[in-house]
Amino acid sequence: MAIAEQNRRVSAPPQVQSDRWALASLSLATLLSSLGTSIASVGLPSLMQNFGASFQSVQWVVLAYLLAITTLIVSAGRLADMFGRRPLLLGGIALFTLASVLCGLAPTLWLLIAARAVQGLGAALMMALTLAFVAETVSKAKTGSAMGLLGAMSAIGTTLGPSLGGILIAGFGWRAIFLVNAPLGVLTFALAYRALPARSKAAQTAQGKFDAVGTALLALTLAAYALAMTLGRGDFGALNIGLLIAAGIGVALFATVQMKVKNPLIQLASFRDLQLSASLAMSLIVATVMMATLVVAPFYLSRALGLDAAMVGVVLSTGPLVSTLAALLAGRLTDRFGAHRMMVAGLLSLATGTFLLSLAMTKLGIASYVVPITVTCIGYALFQTSNNAAVMTGVGAGERGVVSGLLNLSRNLGLITGASLMGAVFAIASAGERQGIGQDILSSEAAAHGMQVTFQTATALALVALLLALLSARAAGRAESRVS
Repeated sequence: MAIAEQNRRVSAPPQVQSDRWALASLSLATLLSSLGTSIASVGLPSLMQNFGASFQSVQWVVLAYLLAITTLIVSAGRLADMFGRRPLLLGGIALFTLASVLCGLAPTLWLLIAARAVQGLGAALMMALTLAFVAETVSKAKTGSAMGLLGAMSAIGTTLGPSLGGILIAGFGWRAIFLVNAPLGVLTFALAYRALPARSKAAQTAQGKFDAVGTALLALTLAAYALAMTLGRGDFGALNIGLLIAAGIGVALFATVQMKVKNPLIQLASFRDLQLSASLAMSLIVATVMMATLVVAPFYLSRALGLDAAMVGVVLSTGPLVSTLAALLAGRLTDRFGAHRMMVAGLLSLATGTFLLSLAMTKLGIASYVVPITVTCIGYALFQTSNNAAVMTGVGAGERGVVSGLLNLSRNLGLITGASLMGAVFAIASAGERQGIGQDILSSEAAAHGMQVTFQTATALALVALLLALLSARAAGRAESRVS
């Protein structure tokens, strides 16, 4: 007995160390994909100057990346379920790294945009598979902590992008913001190759013919919706309406195909699961709410509070910083108190924070934004971590890839919807011109009023998400009582 116990003590540390290396590689992959989103935006003025292009042209450097992720992330998850997560994730990291080099060497703007689309495909593979791999490499008791770490790394990548990009452009030019991904990508690939486990037996059950027709329909549908929400820079015209109609037709066609094919891309029957459907809906709603802080807050800080550009940047960094720190704590709380309880607690905090933001008490100065956004971001971190943990621990090994893709898709669609919806609410409430929101036409009173109405809308959405969380928790409780 003593010898057996000694052997267990000797053999345990290497396994723990292997799990840590695996989690480190997944964290770096998450950092890379989020950094790829945020770092490019700061380079748009330099790209306009170097290529002699308009803003409408260079914005495709950002849009191509986001569209590739949005349209392909579910398909990436399905492919991983069929052919194994490890080779697909390694392929995604390699593709992202190679595309980053091509971006940095691109001689023309349109070749840069094409390379960014390829980079987005690599990012889609990484984003779809990191969550799926957590459920495979980390014990259920520590899933929350692992999800919290990934959430923190995503927030770090989003926060680091603009500042790192600015430094690189100032020192080495715009090409450096893409080439910096190359050494990070090589390191991530090496760690993942060394630490990630091979395909498990459970994952092999997802074999079947790939649904190419469904994949194409879903990609076109999501692309139409994303373009409808992003083109026009606030002017929702005939093109946007036409794209929305096309997206609606695409949804109907996709659902029809999925019901007829033998091996569908998405099992529509899985949406009958209240907990999964509620989690996806909550993820979309919360992302829509959080986008309001990025779209509206700069105008409130600059116009209503009268802060200069440098101070606006400092104050805006509060949210990502709080999200990063809170995500680490959220993981431990989720492991200790349960995912559903933390989802409810997180959405309560989110709704409280957005309500405080809706008051827009300018007399309090910077505190009128910093205190509410702190409460909001703590709630967001709690929700995001617990929701991901609840979903990924509740699905079978053969479905983790596609469900992880759906989670990321719901978040991306929420961000895209929020940018358009919350921007429109703010524009109308602050009596801005229909063609766009310009700081020169906004008085401090108009900016404050726009802030109030926008976050009143956000609070209403947060309460809808809270109701869904309560229903989901109740359904989970009933399911547990039946099992016991």
